[in-house]
Parts: sequence; structure tokens; C-alpha cells
Amino acid sequence: MVYADDFVVTFQYKSDAEWFYEHLKHRMEYFGLSLEEEKSRLIEFGRYAKARCQKLGKKPETFTFLGFTHYCSQSRNGRFRVKRKTSKKKFAKKCREINLLLARMRTHSLKEIITKLNQILTGYYHYYGITDNSKSITAFRYNIMKSLFYCLNRRSQKKSYNWIRFLNMMNNSYPLVRPRIYVSVYE
Repeated sequence: MVYADDFVVTFQYKSDAEWFYEHLKHRMEYFGLSLEEEKSRLIEFGRYAKARCQKLGKKPETFTFLGFTHYCSQSRNGRFRVKRKTSKKKFAKKCREINLLLARMRTHSLKEIITKLNQILTGYYHYYGITDNSKSITAFRYNIMKSLFYCLNRRSQKKSYNWIRFLNMMNNSYPLVRPRIYVSVYE
């Protein structure tokens, strides 16, 4: 079995996109490959997609590529802009991984746990820390804090922390790395 990687192709005109899509199928067959029909689609996307979709009474479509959901939006000055946010699927998967990690590390020292979480957060911010994605990376940090709070309170039969005491400890003694945008797409 041979596989090709994901890719996105954009066109200005719908007719060009349809022509390309049909020829791509034939070209891939020539090399013994086939398109995954469930994952391949033509969508209207871009500067005028929102206006056209509103006339039809629907929302402009989005697409997910490389862990980001791409959607049509506007900049602060009202100009068209493609924005990106972390894919819900990737976000949920990473949160589950953190929960499993914390369950395995429950008996480790708090310093070791925080060190490991900071490494994960730094890597996450480096990949997902792009323009317009600050809400998602902030939400990821908050989810890690909630998971850590739950994990630390499961260490003994008595509840170790209330939320306020936990936040004081996190801010003063064991801070988690704060979210940061590392890549500015539009500069």
C-alpha cells in the first residue's frame, strides 16, 4: 500500500478547481494511488465566500490542515483574513494525553511534574502559538491546570488543595509556562 501526504490546493475559479480535481484522480490512478473520497472535497473559501454563503443562508466552510482549523474572518480594520485555531480533535487528544501522563506521574514530586508539564507546554506553544490562536493555547494551559488540580487532590484521601490555594501555589512556587505567540503569520 502506498500513501501520499495531505495537501491543500487553492483556485480563484470554481471551474479550475473542478478541472484540477478530476485530473488529479486520473493522475493518481496512473501511479497506483487513489484519493480518499471522504477526506477530499471542494469548498468555497476566501474573501467572497462569506457573502456568497450568507445569500444561501449558511456559514462559510472551514478546513483542518496540519492540526489547525482554517476559517474566513476579518482583521481589526475589516479586511479579509484567513485565521487559524487549534483543531478540536487535536486539542482533545492532547488533553487526554496529559490526563494519562498525570495519572502515571501522580506519585512523583511536584517539581518533577511541573518540569514535565512545562516542557510539554513549551513544545505546544512553539507549534500552536501562531497569530489568532491565543485563545486555544490559553485554554490548553487552563485545562492542564484543572487536570493537575484534580491529580494532586487524588494523591491522598483528604483533599489537598482548594482552587484558591492551588492557584497561589502555582503562581508563587511552581509556575506553569504562560502562553505566547511565537509565529506571526502576517508580518
